[in-house]
Amino acid sequence: MSQPNITLSDSAAVQIRKIMEAQNARYLRVSVVGGGCSGFSYQFDLAGEADDEDLKIERDGAIVLVDPVSVDFLKDSEIDYVDELIGAAFKIHNPNAVAACGCGTSFSI
Repeated sequence: MSQPNITLSDSAAVQIRKIMEAQNARYLRVSVVGGGCSGFSYQFDLAGEADDEDLKIERDGAIVLVDPVSVDFLKDSEIDYVDELIGAAFKIHNPNAVAACGCGTSFSI
C-alpha cells in the first residue's frame, strides 16, 4: 500500500510548532468528521500521544497525526495556515472536495 500524499505548508509547520510549544503538546491531530453544512467537517485537536495506526506527517519539527479513516478524505491535500484580513486559521486545500461552505471547515465529496 502506498503512502498517502498529505503535506504541510511551511506556514502551517511554523504555526503548529508555536502551538505545540505554547500548549505543551506533541502533535496536532487533524480528522474528518460527519456534519457541518456541506456534509463533512475538519477537526483540529491537540494530542499528547499517537495511535499505532495514525499517519504521521512531519515538516521542520511539526508533526500532524491523521487517523486511518480520515486519510482517505485527505488524500493529496495540503494543510496550510493562512493569515488574512478576516482572520488567521488552518486551511486544508483538498482536491477531493467537490463543494465547501463559506466557513472553509465543511466540505462534501
